[in-house]
Amino acid sequence: MTRRIVRTSIQLGILTLIILLLVFFLDNRFNVLPEAIHNALPAHHPGLVITDITLATCSTLNILSSCKLDSAKWHRVEKDLYLSRGWLTHAFIHIERKRESELTEKDRVILDVRVGSLDPVTSEKNQGAERWESRAGGIWLKRTSKHRESDSVKAITAIDVLFGSDVVEARPGWELTSQALILPNAGGENQEAFLSVRRGPPIAIEKPTLRVRKDGKFKVLQVADLHLSTGPGICRDPEPPLHNGGKCDADPRSLTFITSVLDSEHPDLVVLSGDQVNGETAADAQSAVFKFAHLFIERRIPFATIFGNHDDEGSLSREALMQLTYSLPYSLSESGPTSVDGIGNYYVEILARGTSSHSALTLYLLDTHGYSPDERQFRGYDWLKKNQIAWFKSTSQELKNSPSHRDYTHHHMDMAFIHIPLPEYRNVGDIVASTGNQPENPTAPAFNSGFKDALVEEGVLAVSCGHDHVNDYCALSRNVEGKPELWMCYAGGSGFGGYGGYGGYHRRVRLFEFDMNEARIVTWKRVEYGETEKALDKTIIVESGRVVPA
Repeated sequence: MTRRIVRTSIQLGILTLIILLLVFFLDNRFNVLPEAIHNALPAHHPGLVITDITLATCSTLNILSSCKLDSAKWHRVEKDLYLSRGWLTHAFIHIERKRESELTEKDRVILDVRVGSLDPVTSEKNQGAERWESRAGGIWLKRTSKHRESDSVKAITAIDVLFGSDVVEARPGWELTSQALILPNAGGENQEAFLSVRRGPPIAIEKPTLRVRKDGKFKVLQVADLHLSTGPGICRDPEPPLHNGGKCDADPRSLTFITSVLDSEHPDLVVLSGDQVNGETAADAQSAVFKFAHLFIERRIPFATIFGNHDDEGSLSREALMQLTYSLPYSLSESGPTSVDGIGNYYVEILARGTSSHSALTLYLLDTHGYSPDERQFRGYDWLKKNQIAWFKSTSQELKNSPSHRDYTHHHMDMAFIHIPLPEYRNVGDIVASTGNQPENPTAPAFNSGFKDALVEEGVLAVSCGHDHVNDYCALSRNVEGKPELWMCYAGGSGFGGYGGYGGYHRRVRLFEFDMNEARIVTWKRVEYGETEKALDKTIIVESGRVVPA
């Protein structure tokens, strides 16, 4: 018996060792461990400066090669420069970083980074007698010439990697290199890897305070289903098919459309109601997020996001996506309470005009999750959970009883945004034809958790969703007495990376204008092609603080 126990223990020990070695080998090349171990976002530590950068390449054909350097010296940026698409080759950026107080006589701090095949001294003007050091991947480093010399403002303190020929940097204090890393057998414009560097300490981000304009109005632009990729992306069902000679890059066309609406409508807030990221084609979701965020940040327009069923199908989880989005300038996005199901259950307050501390308008944003957790009984999509509805109702009550709401002397108005439509969107008799079309059947959850009733009970006037790209109508729900109680709208899909079709659908967005003088809500749409200057299907949905028929 003792021999058997010893033999079994030895066998289990050997098996455990083999599994650990296998995991280490696979992770070394394919980054298979979860985000809890591998943080996909760059680690930034205040007070640190970067003293060296290198690029490590490994091959599945060479078991002696390694993409992990000595962790006592090097920190690896956890992004495969081949986006894990290389069958044989993988590569990672490594940085050496130290606290300024710990620099030795041998350490030299990096002040600048370039990427290119030629020494910047010969390829750029005004370099004079500067000395640049070469690294793999076409990286060139300019380091301090004197030992222990460091400038906290000029020194490179963080390095990241972003991808795609249409790459942008949305973070203040960060700057992209002008050329992609030079990698053998790189996978084209969707996989081009760019270094992004930060000089000096992180820039503090202040969250904006929303307020009704001097004219008593507040305008919200709802952008649904952008479906952005890593790289330009491929257009799906573009209309008209031969526009621009048939050439269509999904993300540039989608973002050009959003840009035109921003510059013509001048919204006070943008709500992105899910599927901003097309997970399947977003091998680096961070690069996709920066593309839409950049539009709002450069125009100083606050924005708030919730997630759809595709956002977290790429390289980042819902938690990591929200952490990233929350960190950006002008972002009002929040994870919400951890005790409630989902990521992104929160509300946004819009204060009354002037210097008032009273709330005039509250927008609720909730996570409708992804796919059904019980496909056998309820096929299709997930639903809002009981604790989300309880959170919404208790939050609504607390706000109503707070001085900022209670002491507001005009009609306070509430609205909600979600991604997946509520089951009540299926009630064909509620659709108001003058507000839009219903080319596809609503793909609402099969299980009705009662959120629509909760919205009505708490006096929310309207809810708007995305998800079903070619639906762009509003439906008017009525109570048992036939009186209007809630408007339920679709925004319509805005991105060319998601499906369109259904007889020539043009991408679109929806706007809501809140007139606090009259306690009125007006909604309309803008399209990407055709009547682009027109406010389509303009409809008053709330008058004197009450839901009204169109």
